[in-house]
Amino acid sequence: MSSQSPAPETTAAAPADARVPDPVPAPVIEIRDLHKAYGPLEVIKGVSLAAPRGHVISLIGSSGSGKSTLLRCCNLLENSQQGDILFEGEPVRWKGHDQSRVPADRAQVTRFRTNLSMVFQQFNLWSHLSILQNVMEAPLTVLGQPRAEVETRARALLAKVGIGDKCDAWPAQLSGGQQQRAAIARALCMQPKALLFDEPTSALDPELQQEVVRVIKDLAGEHRTMIIVTHDMRLAADVSDHVVFLHQGVIAEEGPPAQLFGAPQTERLRQFLSATMAA
Repeated sequence: MSSQSPAPETTAAAPADARVPDPVPAPVIEIRDLHKAYGPLEVIKGVSLAAPRGHVISLIGSSGSGKSTLLRCCNLLENSQQGDILFEGEPVRWKGHDQSRVPADRAQVTRFRTNLSMVFQQFNLWSHLSILQNVMEAPLTVLGQPRAEVETRARALLAKVGIGDKCDAWPAQLSGGQQQRAAIARALCMQPKALLFDEPTSALDPELQQEVVRVIKDLAGEHRTMIIVTHDMRLAADVSDHVVFLHQGVIAEEGPPAQLFGAPQTERLRQFLSATMAA
């Protein structure tokens, strides 16, 4: 009888087209167990989230859910009472406790804010400066960059958002959509590492909203890191990598947009989407 060596064990080969998912980049902004109160009224109740580099995070929820307050805490425009805020892994240093807690290092706050440009609902352009001057002001005064360099960049950014012909106009001479696009150009001129948008289209009528939406979609296509507070569910669905639904100061549901908008898991989110889509 002849003996045969046992057949060697084989491992199934991975399909040729199998791909290992790309690792999630490190977060530019991260908050951990954040709490924010106005006196006895707690508005943010232990929220944690991260915005990885190159990702778009949208915050949705009904009025009073804490969306804008959370965004302002990220940029240290509001002081939180508990929890951590980190920028590129560096935590904000605090002093004091509870309602008296404030950042301990003003230089750190300034450094963080120069890298986190915010676009507000009401544009906040300086009425006494031309559109070009509005866009140039912060890089000149805060960063101390050369005027010629800043002006070249500012003109290019105004052209990028579609209002390159409005450099010499005053804010009052522009439509709301044009003013908001100027505000976006102003934010970009600081060359930030992340952009924060607080309801960027809610002050505009539907036609002007689309002007701003197109700019935001272009920025998302450039893989810019953004956190967007929005009531525009289509915008959130189209540009987001991750959507967070806030309800009464807590995260009620979160996930990729296809999941939240296509198969919401909670009754509260289903009710919110039904009411929002019907409006």
